[in-house]
Formats: sequence, C-alpha cells, structure tokens
Amino acid sequence: MADGKPTILVVEDDPNDLELTLLALDAGKCANRLETARDGAEALDYLFRQGAYAGRQDDDPRVILLDIKLPLVNGIDVLRAIKADRRTQHVPVVMLTSSSEDRDLTTCYQLGANSYIVKPVDVDSFFDAVQHLGLYWLVLNQPDAQ
Repeated sequence: MADGKPTILVVEDDPNDLELTLLALDAGKCANRLETARDGAEALDYLFRQGAYAGRQDDDPRVILLDIKLPLVNGIDVLRAIKADRRTQHVPVVMLTSSSEDRDLTTCYQLGANSYIVKPVDVDSFFDAVQHLGLYWLVLNQPDAQ
C-alpha cells in the first residue's frame, strides 16, 4: 500500500478481457490501486518480488483476479505457487476464467482458490460480475490481518 490504497492484481492475457475488467472496476468506483500481469510468469515475479519487480516495496495485493489460460505459466500453477508459499497464501485468489470445466473448478478449489467465476460471454454481464467482485472482496470481505 505504497499510496495508502490496497492493490488488486489482475492477471489476464486477453487485452479485451483486461480492458473490460479494469473499466468495470473503475466504473464500480474502485478506489484501489490496480496492477496487471499479462502472463503467469509476470504474476509470479510481481508476487514474489523478483525479476522486474525485485525492488517492489508495496504490500501484497488485497485480492488477485487470476485467469487460468495464461501464457508461460498457467493460472493453476500460479495459484499453486501462491497458496504454497507462506508469504502469499493468505491473499484471496479469485479465478476469473472462461473455463467451465469441472476438472479446472475442482483443481482450483483443492489448491485453495477463494472463488471461481466463469466469465460471462455477454459484455454487460461480465461488467456486472466484475463490479460485484470488487464490492465483495474490497468492501464487504474482512481481510486476514497478515
């Protein structure tokens, strides 16, 4: 929280979905700082303060919105790394994905995902879903004191 605002990390490789997510959070009056990662490797670098993010001084994100189908390192492997590390295991992870496969859903919950949301195909429904996500995880949910 370098500027006093909790961070939301959005991990999404699809430029259209990323733009819609950021617009929806902004339209929902999200006062949080938004950070983005375009692939799983970049997300891991950000979270574990390595590579280009080695000097990152701000706190861990308040919530992570994580796609499954990512280049370099897929979202399931990113989730696995987050929940396996004591430094990040307390950070809520919301899987925001186009995958409605039962196998992905089960795997994500077994690995510790806090929520699993299938991206609606309809733009208005997607916008609405992201705004509700922001309201719940950033306003209503009480974070771990870590």
